[in-house]
Amino acid sequence: MQLAVLGLNHNTAPIELRERFALDAKAVQARLEEVYAMADLDEAVLLATCNRTELYVVVAGKESGLPAMEEMFRRIAGELPSREHFYYYKGEDVVRHLFRVASGMDSLVLGEGQILSQVKVAYLDAARIGTTGPILNILFQRALAIGKKIRTETSIADNPVSVSYAAVKLVQQNFGTLTDRRALILGAGTMSELMAKHLIGHGVKTLIIANRSLAKAELLAERYHGRAVPLEERLRWAARVDVILTSTGADSFLLDAGQAAELMHKRRQRPLVLIDIAVPRDIDPRVADIEGIELYNLDDLTQVVDENKKMRAQEAELAYPILEEAVRELMEKYEYFSMRPMMVAITDRFDIIRKRIVKRAFAKLPAMEERERRVIENMSKIMMRKLLRDPMIRFRMAAGTEDEELYCRLLEDIYRLPGTKENEDERTN
Repeated sequence: MQLAVLGLNHNTAPIELRERFALDAKAVQARLEEVYAMADLDEAVLLATCNRTELYVVVAGKESGLPAMEEMFRRIAGELPSREHFYYYKGEDVVRHLFRVASGMDSLVLGEGQILSQVKVAYLDAARIGTTGPILNILFQRALAIGKKIRTETSIADNPVSVSYAAVKLVQQNFGTLTDRRALILGAGTMSELMAKHLIGHGVKTLIIANRSLAKAELLAERYHGRAVPLEERLRWAARVDVILTSTGADSFLLDAGQAAELMHKRRQRPLVLIDIAVPRDIDPRVADIEGIELYNLDDLTQVVDENKKMRAQEAELAYPILEEAVRELMEKYEYFSMRPMMVAITDRFDIIRKRIVKRAFAKLPAMEERERRVIENMSKIMMRKLLRDPMIRFRMAAGTEDEELYCRLLEDIYRLPGTKENEDERTN
């Protein structure tokens, strides 16, 4: 059994190259179905996201699966670019790599959470198509568990590292909770949409979108169940909300100090949080001096993001021992995986003999009470386990060594277990 992965990601290939290997769900299925025609590959999972395309495989026999894996990538893009853009790992390095991917430690944004669900979807799709088996089943199930564990036991994903998310988290810190709060967004571009998404996700009750193009505002408002208004009406709506977030391309202030002072008078000094991530700025910096207003600009948010990136990096250090322990445990499991069918077959054979002997004993002692029967049954199981303990340890030690094949032939002959190795897939599924 050989475990391998071939792939490219944001660290090894520019976006124009990654785009050529981008795959939707239908394309992933089509590629995986081609695995059936590749005799060298026993199992396969294809993980395709905007930042990576990776093919995880179990290779039949002792031959290298790299040519077949390269052929798969060639079919995806029509040709195979320079090898320098790809990485190829085998054995333990595959396990470590996938665990890093699932935990967000190999992501463009350290600790990002979306990759865990993408790994899960890739695995479930492959399992549904039928290209996974005992090796990749264990690997991916363990990877999903480790991804969750690292996020639970560390704070690697807790601190926002995007400007839009950091903006919303700052608002939340000011109010404690955003549930039932009202927000006004000035602008309807990409950053405005991201802020709208995060605001709704944090419980904002009312969302107003103000933009010069009312049509664009309406599209965004419809998407997030908000209300679209003309940009000229921004001050009117500003008096009714708790927070204003702004990201426009205006060439002059949309809120100056005089307007802000009048606004706070109308609000009777009710607190107002302003987040201005526009360049040039949409809000006069002197507004920050007005009582009741908390104003943050892009530099403030960038500082928060940088600090949070450092915090995530520190948390990643705490995640390494968890990850390495998980790698060690799985590799120990894999060490004797090839011998497992033989060990199961021998245990089954011993158990059949044990049951037969116990049954004969019970037949000769018909007056035996149920409690006495249970004692004998349990003692027979304990005796069997003790007799098999040392042989099983030796079997595990032989797994993956040059003695493995010799052990298998001898054991098959001694215990009359023909074809145990050939039936490995059936016994381990």
